[in-house]
Amino acid sequence: MTESAPLLELRGIDKRFGAVHANRAIDLTLRHREVLGLLGENGAGKTTLMNVLFGLYSADAGTILVEGRPVTIRGPADALAAGIGMVHQHFHLVERHSVLENLMVGQKGRVGLLDAAAARARLEDIGRAYGLRLDPEQPVAALSVGEQQRLEIVKALFRGARVLVLDEPTSVLTPQETEGLFAAIRSMAANGVGVIFISHKLHEVRAITDRLAVLRQGAVTAVLDNDASVTNRRLAELMCGHDLVPPAKEAQAPGPELLRLDGVATATDQWGHQPLRDLSLSLRAGEILGIAGVSGNGQRELAEVIVGMLPLAAGTIAVQGMAVSKPSPRAMQAAGVVHIPEDRIGAGLLSASPLADSMVLSRIRGRPFSRAGVIDRAAVRRFVTEQIERFGIRASGPEARTGTLSGGNLQKALLARELAFDPLVLVAAQPTRGLDVAAREFVHRQFLSQRARGRAVLLISEDLEELFELSDRIAVMFEGRIVATLPAAEADSARIGLLMAGAAEAA
Repeated sequence: MTESAPLLELRGIDKRFGAVHANRAIDLTLRHREVLGLLGENGAGKTTLMNVLFGLYSADAGTILVEGRPVTIRGPADALAAGIGMVHQHFHLVERHSVLENLMVGQKGRVGLLDAAAARARLEDIGRAYGLRLDPEQPVAALSVGEQQRLEIVKALFRGARVLVLDEPTSVLTPQETEGLFAAIRSMAANGVGVIFISHKLHEVRAITDRLAVLRQGAVTAVLDNDASVTNRRLAELMCGHDLVPPAKEAQAPGPELLRLDGVATATDQWGHQPLRDLSLSLRAGEILGIAGVSGNGQRELAEVIVGMLPLAAGTIAVQGMAVSKPSPRAMQAAGVVHIPEDRIGAGLLSASPLADSMVLSRIRGRPFSRAGVIDRAAVRRFVTEQIERFGIRASGPEARTGTLSGGNLQKALLARELAFDPLVLVAAQPTRGLDVAAREFVHRQFLSQRARGRAVLLISEDLEELFELSDRIAVMFEGRIVATLPAAEADSARIGLLMAGAAEAA
């Protein structure tokens, strides 16, 4: 086939899940050497469409063509055979195996034997062509998050992908790693690979794509060239169907100290790893303190220590100047410290239970939800109904199964639960990960409202744009320590990114 035919065409793709019409006769074209941005709110149909393309779902109707030829895709093996690869948000790697062994998994050898020399040579060719160099003998467990993502991309190219779908590829990368990824994407496009780039980070979508396709309520609502007429505001309006006005952060002086950690450390695990080491921080009233860091540098453990889920091996925690002698979830909640965990379903809510149960989970043993050990179901329903209305949670009512809610509505339910009792300190871990622009804006407004009321927010996020938008100060974590804390007004992505990678501040 010649390049006169598009590299990839989706024609009339339709997919239903019961009453939910996830994809509505979608037409989409990817040209040779093109980076196509795919945008849409949570629930717009992006993931369903890409899962149809990669063979994880079967379309109810429609056709997929590669270079003008119709292809039948019944599973990922068919997609790979057609030259379609996908890199998911959550990597599928075997940590105990080397880079080379991960590349060779599932490959056919010659007369029953895998050809390691040929695989090594192919890895070297890909690294040289696209700037995606990796040590073939390095164990995956020893790779950084950015290197693991690089390996996932190399795996797809190793298997002959000419179409590559990247789903939220920068969510765990430092700014420097993101620039490296973008350089690789440009090299891939120059070498004839077509890339579908899915992201909620509009500034990154605009920086790397040639064209943009916007989905809303399962249908394509716009396809446009990525030119000077494209702005974040215009894209947000196309995605949501209405204009969005970002919340304003008013200047204000911080008040007294609400939370203090001194010399906090956690125990060393069986592998000799100590998640937190000699960590100290201070958080004041009317302040948002952002915590930046590459995933795996102790951010999750920091949140869990503060809210009493993870025991201290050393150090102290004080709330309003009073040391908490035995931090526990109940003690920290009583002191006014609440938690939005990064795992909304696994740690925050009960997916198989009614929303009514999920939204009173952390306070079910006390008033107003129970008396003398007896749960007051009417009080529970009243509370949850009020919060559904107050926070605009899209659910049929308190008895709706929690797991049926979208990511944005799950996050609203968590916020409603924790903010309903007027906490002093809110610890929020990755609060907008995977959320669309409208849900993200809603969450940001809640944080700024807490700040304006003289409460404090500890915002742990791998999204630097979010930290710059909301934080008064930014602290950077590396290998379980805070290596620098600086006013947000003095921070920039290059400086923060170097600190996240372990570089020391100049004297």
